[in-house]
Amino acid sequence: MSLIKVLLFGIVEGLTEFLPVSSTGHMIVIERWLTLGGSLGFAETFMIVIQLPAILAVVLYFRARLFPFYPGADTPAVLRLWFKIAVAFLPAAVLGLLFDDLIEAWFFNPLSVSVALIIGGAVLLLLERPGCAPRYERVADIGFGIALVIGLFQCLAMMPGTSRSAATIIGAMVLGASRPAAAEFSFFLAVPTMLGATVFKTLKSGLDLSGGEWLLIGAGGLASFITAYLVVAAFMHYIQRRDFKPFGYYRIALGALILFLLWMGW
Repeated sequence: MSLIKVLLFGIVEGLTEFLPVSSTGHMIVIERWLTLGGSLGFAETFMIVIQLPAILAVVLYFRARLFPFYPGADTPAVLRLWFKIAVAFLPAAVLGLLFDDLIEAWFFNPLSVSVALIIGGAVLLLLERPGCAPRYERVADIGFGIALVIGLFQCLAMMPGTSRSAATIIGAMVLGASRPAAAEFSFFLAVPTMLGATVFKTLKSGLDLSGGEWLLIGAGGLASFITAYLVVAAFMHYIQRRDFKPFGYYRIALGALILFLLWMGW
């Protein structure tokens, strides 16, 4: 039963981490139904560590774009991209260090998740209304100033249910990026953001687990990696032809369902 649970959590992590639907929100809700159990700190460590394979999936998928010395890569362009990512990462790094405990204490609950899901869904729908043509068709067109503002948008995702990818994609599109450019930049920015958050939270929670618990984390991580890689590949194909409206409707429906369940005494 423990193996089935960690595989389910890993699949949900991989499915939701890079889609604009909030992986943290989904994990908080699922945890209300499925308790992982184990030693003190196992559940918290598990939720943190299974993000690492999801990061690896992004790095592997975009390896030709992210490694400056990859065969055929434009090394100066890749290095400029990493400088932009570093600039965009700074706001979340600073605010995360300052307010992580406060946010966890006040907002890591199903009610906050449901409200954030509904608001984010409504914003996605509004964003897809007919408007001006994008000014930045490619990630390379995004400058350092725009990258910094996208990083500020990412700070909204510190609220569970908002979704890191939704915040950065919405921010990039509001600032004039095309849908594919916004999604790609969001994925690239996820690498230092999720890696930093994982290391920070792991150090806070500790690593004093049994060998069996680490095997369960490994199983969940493998499920997360495979699922995340497939989702990233499918999502990049999807946004070349379609918009984000289905994700907006899904967020609103899920948020409304959670509110209903809470009203029923869940």
